Amino acid sequence: MSIQANPSTVVTPAVPAPRWAVWAAHVTTLVVLPSGLWRIALVLGYPAGYSAAGFAGFETVGAKAWMLTLSVLCELGAFLTIGLVRPWGEVVPGWVPLIGGRRVRPMAAVVPAAFGAVALTLLWANVPLWWTYPHADMTRAGNLVVGILYQPLVLWGPLLAAVTFSYYRRHHARSPVNDC
Repeated sequence: MSIQANPSTVVTPAVPAPRWAVWAAHVTTLVVLPSGLWRIALVLGYPAGYSAAGFAGFETVGAKAWMLTLSVLCELGAFLTIGLVRPWGEVVPGWVPLIGGRRVRPMAAVVPAAFGAVALTLLWANVPLWWTYPHADMTRAGNLVVGILYQPLVLWGPLLAAVTFSYYRRHHARSPVNDC
């Protein structure tokens, strides 16, 4: 099977992604979801574990816009992991202006994904310690719930790293001129 990139180019897809990599890519979108839904609850006016005084800071338009934007960007970022196991990670979809239909150079996907995996791993590494320090602006139950909702984020970086490594191996192995 080949993918039609544009009228003059036909790209042969890489070896299909292993089942575990496809699974991991899809799970990535799910590990981001609980924290995003919690932030959306804040946007909708639900204190979601904050005390009345702590929640007051989230009632501004700017705070709501930031929380909503952060939730959407995190989920979209996690969704990009699926591109590492799907054809649109090999050929840019035709509807994308200017570059649609072009082959994705493997390193153009691997390098940002690898940096993202490292950054996410470092960013969320302290989440398991959530319960070790008190959060004055939160209720005890809220602290527990938020801690639970953020725990899956610890997996985001490692899952992205594993899927990125799989993508690299599949594309590096087939490249006769080592252009990746």
